[in-house]
Amino acid sequence: MEIVLIVLVIAAVALLVLRSKKNSAAAAETALADAKADARQSIERLGGQVYNLIGTDTPSKQALADASERNIAAGSQIDQATTPEQARLAKQTALEGLYYIRAARLAMGMDPGPEVQGIDGQQQAGRVTEERKVDFEGREIAASPDPSDRTPNYYPGGRVAGRPVPAGWYSEPWWRPALVAGAWGMGSMFLFSAMFSGMAGVPDETAAGGDMGADGSGDGSGGDDYNGDGSGGDGSGGDDYSGGDTDFGAMDGGGGMFDGGGDFGGGGDFGGF
Repeated sequence: MEIVLIVLVIAAVALLVLRSKKNSAAAAETALADAKADARQSIERLGGQVYNLIGTDTPSKQALADASERNIAAGSQIDQATTPEQARLAKQTALEGLYYIRAARLAMGMDPGPEVQGIDGQQQAGRVTEERKVDFEGREIAASPDPSDRTPNYYPGGRVAGRPVPAGWYSEPWWRPALVAGAWGMGSMFLFSAMFSGMAGVPDETAAGGDMGADGSGDGSGGDDYNGDGSGGDGSGGDDYSGGDTDFGAMDGGGGMFDGGGDFGGGGDFGGF
């Protein structure tokens, strides 16, 4: 009789464990499906804008090229996402693309359209609020709150290799080496200080180089390290959706973060689309 009771107890416990696992799996599937659906809304919105706009000048063309790259990257990321966090990172890519769309529309004198949700690290990074020119490593780097032929590269604000880079329009995507290498060079602290120190829209911490982590090297892996599709965020090739700062390291196609030519900048306050 005691053996029978023991067997029944074991069977009951096993049944409860099995049922719990099934419930957890079902909950995980639901969470992933919800996260993917949420991300796809932003991706579809971005895609519609990318295919319906044509740039009329250098800044708008550059911003639209970057938006197109984000659209491709986000689509690849969402197709490969297997967790809610990976789906969230795909949405972050799409949101960045929407900021580029907003930048392009403003550069062309159009209504910027509806607001866009904030992206990781954007608020901490701040935004460019005045014209600045800095001599750095033998070249002049300019920053501006507005697009121009001199400052055609847009960045919506966020963290690059552990440091916050303010939203604004820049003469060149000077953050690209940090994206590729995963860490900032020795002279980068001077660049941050000279470019952003005392600027009203930029927090003091950002002007000082931001939070580089305990080793002061900038962690380069620090965030939405979208390694995996050759088309986007860290677009290298490994779906390393690490999480945190958006690090589009290897995608660079010629100039912005992905190197489309214009990288994230953020004329005006692009806090929302």
